[in-house]
Amino acid sequence: MMPKFTIKDAINRIKKSLSGIYPQEEIESILRITMSHIMKMEAVSLHIRLDELLDSEQVDMLLQISERLARHEPIQYITGSTDFFGLTLQLNPSVLIPRQETEELVAWIIESNKINKPAILDIGTGSGCIALALKNEITDASVFALDISTDALELANMNATRNGLKIHFIHDDILNIEKLHYTDDLDLIVSNPPYVLFSERDSMMKNVLDFEPKKALFVEDSDPLLFYRHISQLALTKLKPGGKLFFEINEQLGDEMIGLLNSYGFHKIVLKSDLFGKNRMISCEKVH
Repeated sequence: MMPKFTIKDAINRIKKSLSGIYPQEEIESILRITMSHIMKMEAVSLHIRLDELLDSEQVDMLLQISERLARHEPIQYITGSTDFFGLTLQLNPSVLIPRQETEELVAWIIESNKINKPAILDIGTGSGCIALALKNEITDASVFALDISTDALELANMNATRNGLKIHFIHDDILNIEKLHYTDDLDLIVSNPPYVLFSERDSMMKNVLDFEPKKALFVEDSDPLLFYRHISQLALTKLKPGGKLFFEINEQLGDEMIGLLNSYGFHKIVLKSDLFGKNRMISCEKVH
């Protein structure tokens, strides 16, 4: 016989599943997402309906989700979606879960843009979050999005269709720079490439380490700027004079990134902290 649960019981059940796995602030966030998904209502409505009983389908969903959360599986993969910069994006384990820091990068790009009808390339697009947010906010932009993963591109294309946004998707490998043949005269290139060092694995949460795609996360300690180097080389040939390059970066490698961009002749280099005070973003311009 299926047990009976009120909304209040369900909230307590999920809290118990998450206890000891996540910090309290994150538990509250996951709880809101989970209950809204189960009950198909805004989180704000839950607190005025605490005594309402879940139906059998909702109870079954609650029990399954609680088990998955207890195994550290990210709620975004369980629900299959996330919100990013005002857009709802479909997600699966073939792509990284978009972070707040990446939203900050997008906001910085939008604030910095002074060009009409800019041509933008997003490298390593994953779910398409950066490309789609930029197209949604800079509506006259021509946006190109590249990824090596066909699974990621399929998902990103789905996200573009669901949000009614036109993106030009490219299946290619940034590490084979000589084979990249597509639009020239770009105004902006942006990338959030793999930047987590393998030596940092021991300090990572299990929900990231066990579930998110490792190829999109990690880079060898012996060559931590591998992707940044190749993207910077591409930027020299594809950016217009005065075109801008934006990166999300490893907080430990700010000085190294400044040195790299200087070595390629970029100027107006700006290293920017995220809301947590970590050096998380960098931008530069191609010399006129």
